[in-house]
Amino acid sequence: MLGRPKLVLASGSPRRLSLLNQAGIEPDALRPADVDETPKRGELPRACANRLARAKADAALKSVQLDDELRGAFILAADTVVAVGRRILPKANLVDEAAQCLRLLSGRNHRVYTAICLVTPKEAFRQRLIETRVRFKRLSEDDIQAYIGSGEWRGKAGGYAVQGIAGSFVVKMVGSYTNVVGLPLYESVTLMGGEGFPVRFGWLNAS
Repeated sequence: MLGRPKLVLASGSPRRLSLLNQAGIEPDALRPADVDETPKRGELPRACANRLARAKADAALKSVQLDDELRGAFILAADTVVAVGRRILPKANLVDEAAQCLRLLSGRNHRVYTAICLVTPKEAFRQRLIETRVRFKRLSEDDIQAYIGSGEWRGKAGGYAVQGIAGSFVVKMVGSYTNVVGLPLYESVTLMGGEGFPVRFGWLNAS
């Protein structure tokens, strides 16, 4: 794509890619970072999200520096953390983990934090942290078992995907919806545009 600097998305998440596409932005490459996402002992949710987004951006930058095609590209990384109070919920991969998350979230407020980290072509790092408050309805055991049967929770922070069936569990949301999906679009696009990435480049033929 001539006419604009390149963009690398440091994620293999189909949701993050589809959100960027929704904003008319098509990354030139995906460089998912293999980073240990285990929270450190006593680490607070905000600090965890910030640390992991930076670690993913660092890993993607190392990969891009070795690639002649992509050297000097913008790199966008993100990490999403779901928390109840100070407690960070896991990215659920097992049925028991998902059920535990859903029981904890049932009838309560929780917070979703996404840290975004942008690396500029001059290798400067720019970070933002976005917070959304979400309240779930009280979930019956039937709700929980049926949702687990859907499989939508696999690999999702907090054991749910708001863009799917679990959207019907949300009583109230204060803040960015796209943040809860995994990439806060307004903040990401504003950050990229502010650092000189031509965010409107792909809009002309977006339809």
